[in-house]
Amino acid sequence: MYEKIFRDPVLNEVRVTDPVILALIGTREFQRLRRIKQLGVASMVFHGAEHSRFSHSLGVYELARRFERYLSEFHATKTAGDGGWDPTERQVLLIAALLHDIGHGPYSHTFEHIFKTDHEAYTRKIILSSETEVNQVLRQVAPSLPHRVAQVIEKTYPNPQVVQLISSQIDADRMDYLLRDAYYSGATYGEYDITRIINAMQPYPGGIAFAEKGMQAIEDYIVSRYQMYTQVYFHPVSRGIEVLLQRALARAKALFTAGALTEVGSPVLQKLFQVPSTLTLKDYIDLDDVVLVAAFSRWQYHADPILADLSQRFLNRQLLTSVIVQPETQALVPKLQALIAAAGFDPAHYTGLNNSFDLPYNDDDPNDYRMRTQIELMRADHSRYLLSEGSPLVTALMGRKFGDTRFFFPREILEEPSVQTEFQQYIAHDKLVKVDLEQAND
Repeated sequence: MYEKIFRDPVLNEVRVTDPVILALIGTREFQRLRRIKQLGVASMVFHGAEHSRFSHSLGVYELARRFERYLSEFHATKTAGDGGWDPTERQVLLIAALLHDIGHGPYSHTFEHIFKTDHEAYTRKIILSSETEVNQVLRQVAPSLPHRVAQVIEKTYPNPQVVQLISSQIDADRMDYLLRDAYYSGATYGEYDITRIINAMQPYPGGIAFAEKGMQAIEDYIVSRYQMYTQVYFHPVSRGIEVLLQRALARAKALFTAGALTEVGSPVLQKLFQVPSTLTLKDYIDLDDVVLVAAFSRWQYHADPILADLSQRFLNRQLLTSVIVQPETQALVPKLQALIAAAGFDPAHYTGLNNSFDLPYNDDDPNDYRMRTQIELMRADHSRYLLSEGSPLVTALMGRKFGDTRFFFPREILEEPSVQTEFQQYIAHDKLVKVDLEQAND
């Protein structure tokens, strides 16, 4: 049997024995993920976080492979309807794991917010379109395979066990990115006992539960997720850089629309800026982080002083600082913007509000658009109950939304004598948190 091993610093190794998996890795659509950073702009804060969507996707595949190996060996179905794992689902599971992020654009979620794209929708398009190499590889295996894999991505696949292993509150995707992002960011928050969680998996007709013996490992996983969000994913400096990125691209698009930006850079960006956009699927696949960095490198010399300044700020890490805004202090924001305008910065281009909130864990909520799948524990008699019912720690975290809203603005404002005193009075308001002067060096 042929086997290819990818050395991996997080999982030690990624084993590929399926020719179809190796062929998919070699497609242009999958290789493009090498040029998209997993954590977007966070590498400007955590200098080691240069890892890509490519390495993460391989990691998700590898974890799914380990899940399947364990389930096939110890919990394979014996009779129809017994709720055991069906080994014939192996191929669609591993392919969906590998391709789950193939539709991400440059700078990932930041790009989505700016251009209103949906990476999951593009993932399905790449899988289903006859124009892509990915689709051609899948159709050579079976004409129905692209459709089946796309069903897993959109969570409509008839086997809920397959969907849950790829997309739920504890799945191959989350389990890899917590470990991988922790490793590359230098944080230790994302570490947990992955082997213990796998060995606790218990399939049943409606999905995957976990043996009670694995509860402590799952608690550790949930706490790790909470800590990674508060300390890494929602880091205020990263969010400030995202605001810069958003403002620079918005300025470039406005200038293009007005006819003042004729040399956009990549022809793909020109199509993206057009209203309505003329971007095709092939064009989208040509977009990556490199395209945007090249554009900013050109725009920093543009005649428009705002675009030039925003571009060089983004490239050279000239940071925005921020204050936390509470609902009761929202009314102060226009006053701060007026002071910023008085200092010579147009608030429309140099300020921004950023909201970052999430839940560490929550039971299934039909009103939640993310369709969270609750984590269930299984007793020795095969009866099940919710993790939140058995874990006081998870109960304490459940439903507790964390995060904040921040108002970002140029750091230089704090050095302007003309506005410094009045500005400091506003940010010293008893309900408006002081400026995070230390965050630039975090």
